[in-house]
Amino acid sequence: MIGVSREVGRVRIGELARTTGTTARALRHYEQAGMISSERASNGYRVYDERAVVRVRNIRHLLAAGLTLDDVRVFLPCLDGDVVAAPPSDRGLRVALERLAILNQRIAAQTETRDRLETALRRATGGRIRPVA
Repeated sequence: MIGVSREVGRVRIGELARTTGTTARALRHYEQAGMISSERASNGYRVYDERAVVRVRNIRHLLAAGLTLDDVRVFLPCLDGDVVAAPPSDRGLRVALERLAILNQRIAAQTETRDRLETALRRATGGRIRPVA
């Protein structure tokens, strides 16, 4: 069992946040989005099944990889297992490839904007600028 909880197999929101390296606010957001669920203890606190630790870690892993919470919905059926080691599904790969394409488009647009700004600054200063890293 994780942490100290009065209910066997249950963790409070603060414990779940600490254990998974996230915040209570993020957990409430995941819950509102239907990614995790909780119950209310007799004192009114949110309590989660301790299996939520794996689910939250998987959600965070997928978000850190660049997916959005909406993208992560595709992975709901497998969030309670080892998402990292599991073979990717066709649908999961499709979502990830679509997200990669969107990110590449955004990067290209930002690069074009940066280049236009740099060109304008060079013209305005007679080429005496040095871009800030």
